[in-house]
Amino acid sequence: MSKRILIAEDERPLAYALAFKLKNAGYEVETVFDGNAALKTLGSSTFDLLILDLIMPKKGGFEVLEGMRLAGIVLPVIVSSNLSQAEEVQRALALGASRVLIKSDTSLDQITIYVRELLSSHK
Repeated sequence: MSKRILIAEDERPLAYALAFKLKNAGYEVETVFDGNAALKTLGSSTFDLLILDLIMPKKGGFEVLEGMRLAGIVLPVIVSSNLSQAEEVQRALALGASRVLIKSDTSLDQITIYVRELLSSHK
């Protein structure tokens, strides 16, 4: 059975490209484009991993992480953002992110590798 990944990313071309790459790597992928949709989808379906942008409409990534904690939703989270200040990275990690990637410094191939590593360590 393939692992299920939710991508919460408001930059649609990036979200679609990442979803395409992960589907080709054998994962089942669903995509949402704002924080409210991310929390709603996480509350109604089971996923093995979340790839989360921090700056999104309706609810940002930090609010999604806080909402997950309040709802008792536990799964590995890769934060993918252009926010690269140490405070933002530390806040995301403190709220439960497994890894924080800077979009401009990380290729889709690298994200796929991180996904594989995280999913193999969280069985």
